[in-house]
Amino acid sequence: MQSFDAVIVGAGAAGLFCAGIAGQRGRRVLLIDHSAKVAEKIRISGGGRANFTNRDLDPRAPQKHFVGENPHFCRSALSRYTPADFIALVDRHRIAWHEKHKGQLFCDRSADDLIQMLLRECEAGGVTRWQPCAVQALRQGGDGGYELDTDRGTVRAPRVVIATGGLPVPQIGASDFGLRIAAQFGLKVVEPRPALVPLTFDAGQWAPFAELAGLALPVRIETGDKKHRMAFDEDLLFTHRGLSGPAVLQISSYWHGGTPLQVDLAPGAALADALAEAKRRSRKLLANELAAWVPARLAATWTARDPDWQRPAMETADKALARLADGLHRWSLVPTGTEGWRKAEVMRGGVDTRELSQQTLESRQPGLHFIGEVVDVTGWLGGYNFQWAWASAHACAQAL
Repeated sequence: MQSFDAVIVGAGAAGLFCAGIAGQRGRRVLLIDHSAKVAEKIRISGGGRANFTNRDLDPRAPQKHFVGENPHFCRSALSRYTPADFIALVDRHRIAWHEKHKGQLFCDRSADDLIQMLLRECEAGGVTRWQPCAVQALRQGGDGGYELDTDRGTVRAPRVVIATGGLPVPQIGASDFGLRIAAQFGLKVVEPRPALVPLTFDAGQWAPFAELAGLALPVRIETGDKKHRMAFDEDLLFTHRGLSGPAVLQISSYWHGGTPLQVDLAPGAALADALAEAKRRSRKLLANELAAWVPARLAATWTARDPDWQRPAMETADKALARLADGLHRWSLVPTGTEGWRKAEVMRGGVDTRELSQQTLESRQPGLHFIGEVVDVTGWLGGYNFQWAWASAHACAQAL
């Protein structure tokens, strides 16, 4: 039976990074993944260029950009390994990158540059990598360590790190392995649900808007009430089944089934005043006037919903104009669900942070660590989830 100082299960962002650091600290590390391809989630992220961190992350106030039962949990790891630290590593490997907006950093060429960097870090640490190789069972050994039954035989280690990610994108190998291991050792799990995911609507309710599929526009989107209200100013995308785009992906992490969304389709515009002015001077159809403030396709679809709006601006009643302006600024609608794990970018929920050490990511089960997406820490769209992967991996590797 082969022995290692640590076995890391999952060769994604967190697992690769943790293995490389631990190996370079002199630990004998085995990295295992059931998939033949390495780090597929990195490869497909950011349109193939990997939005690998975010400059705007403030580790002193993680609740600004992270959700979970206890978003403050990630403060320790994030403050000890910051976006600047990861940028320095990327620069050291001479990977060209650029900032898009709102602090989001991407590889200039390809996400594969990032994957190759992580593999080189593992090589520098002498990490043994078995891939593809599935883990059939994990159990405590007689010496207090762990034994893992794998496709390549049984291995032994005093420490095991679970970095198997979450449930999104099952077509590239996502699984519930990490959640099952947590349950096996009696660790609490916060119920997982899709996050950063498009929202869907009842087909009948959505029928008037389905023809807008592919249309994008900047909006302000909100959900929740009072102190739990959350809002984003981002682009919204109409789809055949509902809504997507950055605005909807962001709000989906805060949306709860049965609760409404409120969308301002013309943020910053004084539509009531603009339409009142149009009435005084314009013989154009109301939809044509409205197209100065929202996309023409949306203006046509929206005004087609009410006969009072299907006439020249000059002939439209004041109350109808006010109703039109109010509806566009305060469009209230209730999603029936989400596009699910197939389209979700991350998982909300996971191993309960109350079961883990903030400093080492070790669980109440001695020697068993959980890092990355499998933990109940979910970041905003824009590189925050990758930074959690790097930071939690770094914190864990320092303790191995």
